[in-house]
Amino acid sequence: MRWILLAGLVLGLAFPAFAQENRYVGSQACVDCHEAQYASYRQNSKKAHSSRTVQQMASDLTAEELKSCFACHTTGYGQPGGFVSFEKTPDLADAGCEVCHGPGGAHVESGGDVSLIKGRGAIRVEDCMGCHTPERVRAFGFKPTLYSGGH
Repeated sequence: MRWILLAGLVLGLAFPAFAQENRYVGSQACVDCHEAQYASYRQNSKKAHSSRTVQQMASDLTAEELKSCFACHTTGYGQPGGFVSFEKTPDLADAGCEVCHGPGGAHVESGGDVSLIKGRGAIRVEDCMGCHTPERVRAFGFKPTLYSGGH
């Protein structure tokens, strides 16, 4: 048993991909290679500034209501390595690139291997339905803006 644990440790140190799952890196990690898309996202996407809304409303919400906001208004909330709090993970406070494209750590570390991105960059409206549910669309007008200049 010790040898198996030791082998796992050695593999984890030699090959970090074995040691941890793909991790969230925050949208700022995307800007160097995807400058035009990042600029368009920051300018045109409502989700690029979604933490502002949550922070403005936080004092009027219960802890459970706030958690439900985090699920759609931040990056990776409730996922390993995702948003925890505005203080601990400010780089994941907005609904960033990785909300749609998945955790980007492996993509960044590989130098841009597109096979490591959810949908290989081709996002479908169905991918938006986790947050843009029919109920939210009816109640708040939260329509997916997939084709409206988020990139």
